[in-house]
Amino acid sequence: MGKINVLSEHLSNMIAAGEVVERPSGIVKELVENSIDAHAHDIAIDIIQGGIESIVITDDGEGMDAQDATTAFERHATSKMKEENDLWNIHTMGFRGEALPSIASVSHVILQTNDGHQGTEVQISYGKFEGAHPAACPAGTRIEVKHLFQRTPARFKHLKSPQYEFSLISDVVQKFALSYPEIRFTLTHEGKMVFQTRGNGSLREILMQMYDRSVAKSAIEIHGQDLDYSLEGMAVQPKYNRATKYFIFLFINRRMIRSYHLQKAILDAYHPYLPKDRFPIVVLNVRMDAQLVDVNVHPSKWEIRLSKERQLEKLIYETLREALKEAFEVVELESRKEKPKVEVQTLQFSYAQDAQMEQLQREVNESFAPGAALAEEPAMPPVSTFAVESSPARQKERHDQLKQELYPTPEPRSEPVASPKPKQPAKREEEPAEKAPEQKSAPVQQPAPQKEEPVPARQRLPELKVIGQFHRSYILAEGEEGLYIIDQHAAQERYHYEQIRSAILSGQKDTQMLVLPLQIETSPHAVSRIDELNALLGSLGIQFEAFGEQTLLCRELPVWMKDVDEAAFLRDMIDIWQRDERIDIARLREHAIATMACHSSIRFNRTLNEEEMKRVIDDLNQCEQPFHCPHGRPTIVCMSDAQLRKEFERG
Repeated sequence: MGKINVLSEHLSNMIAAGEVVERPSGIVKELVENSIDAHAHDIAIDIIQGGIESIVITDDGEGMDAQDATTAFERHATSKMKEENDLWNIHTMGFRGEALPSIASVSHVILQTNDGHQGTEVQISYGKFEGAHPAACPAGTRIEVKHLFQRTPARFKHLKSPQYEFSLISDVVQKFALSYPEIRFTLTHEGKMVFQTRGNGSLREILMQMYDRSVAKSAIEIHGQDLDYSLEGMAVQPKYNRATKYFIFLFINRRMIRSYHLQKAILDAYHPYLPKDRFPIVVLNVRMDAQLVDVNVHPSKWEIRLSKERQLEKLIYETLREALKEAFEVVELESRKEKPKVEVQTLQFSYAQDAQMEQLQREVNESFAPGAALAEEPAMPPVSTFAVESSPARQKERHDQLKQELYPTPEPRSEPVASPKPKQPAKREEEPAEKAPEQKSAPVQQPAPQKEEPVPARQRLPELKVIGQFHRSYILAEGEEGLYIIDQHAAQERYHYEQIRSAILSGQKDTQMLVLPLQIETSPHAVSRIDELNALLGSLGIQFEAFGEQTLLCRELPVWMKDVDEAAFLRDMIDIWQRDERIDIARLREHAIATMACHSSIRFNRTLNEEEMKRVIDDLNQCEQPFHCPHGRPTIVCMSDAQLRKEFERG
């Protein structure tokens, strides 16, 4: 007795999605889901010409008998649902019974299946049944889809190159591998194996195959649970980040989904650890009662509806946040003897860990002595913000003081840091008499208003004396107005940004050959569109060569690229282009300059000697705009003497 039955008209209308086959990757997705539902342990996907010429999927699943093999191609024929109540308790990948008849209507399909008792072969050509007969074949199912869209030219013309179509197929198969690590997946293109998993259940091993060993080793196992939801997966440490958010993989009951709100919960958990416009690598599978989720929303089944979405968002955020905090937990080397508490209202540091924040607040009054050496500490995650908080009245006073301190108008100086000079009134010649008629509305006014005084060409820092380094991340310096705190990474990032930008805009296009070409692992999609990528990056002096299905080769780089992690930089440029393929060269150039400046700058948690700290300040003083990094974060913060006296209640 067959398992597959034709649904009633009423139930068919409830789940009908109007399935339309748009490209080969959609066919692969539907057929692999059928193999998973058949409890297959080994799934092989063979692709010819990006799937346009041929798609062959072979599995070792349960197979079908002769009756089911023919019934499966009827519309709304499925073994996964029988009645209306089953719609609210779906545990399978497929359930509508629309995929096979839709695929058979636009291609030539050959199905071979064996349920362990007998083998059957069925052929259907562009919706026309051509026959079924017994056949010798192994247990499981083999389905071949050939000559896609040959009789539907309107759909065929929307297909892109075989390389591009295969890149989409590869992306789908990799997502299946992340969701089902216990299944062995093998993907080949034109007879060459492109991707394979061992099916041993190791998610870390799959991450290593998709990225590299360092990314896989840094992945943190994720486990979380409440009354309704259970979480499992892996979160890669923030130092291995990407320029796009498409490396966040979300699954609901092992089904690939897209959800803005769940994705935002992940990004919020990573926020204290990631720079601006950087995104993590996360694989997260959510298990729940099938009655809490509605998967019958979109034909592709990417979109879902959750009945307790806010609860799930909170669980994801808290689980990831705790996992990241534990990964960065450090051993306290200081004495645990109770120290007197110091009330600090104005100076606060926003760190990712509460324990570190409290430690910083306790140490702020002990660490300002000249030449004070800080104890070596384990590496901490990047600090996202640095804030000086106070009451509204103090904020205004602080703003006025800082504006007067940081925006002086001294005479031009060639030295990086020079002694302040007495302010001189600006001298300028009177405007010619012929410009006087422009003041017709107010003839009694003088022709040279105060607002037209010349503005200094460059904003300068005051004279600063280095005190020391705080938490291997901030430079402490003394000035006339008080204590200056310089973010060492942001400061050098600003300097490198202006230097690199000047070199690029000056038109320097000289390149140097690399002793060993750089190999950049990327997606098949990027490789398939290498000409477009080269046309965009050519103005920066960067060119790639295709080197396999998922690798790009770079043989030379511009001479102005120095002190940069070249591979990381090139990978970022590819990610940015993939995120927005319509990006113009001007925007991409700005991204490139900012990214290169970031990669080449001093990192947090690096000890600097006095000469290195002075050099950072001198470099910052040479900048046209020294007070913010290219991403908008401040480079220097000042606490005036008056403010410090108030905080310590000294009048």
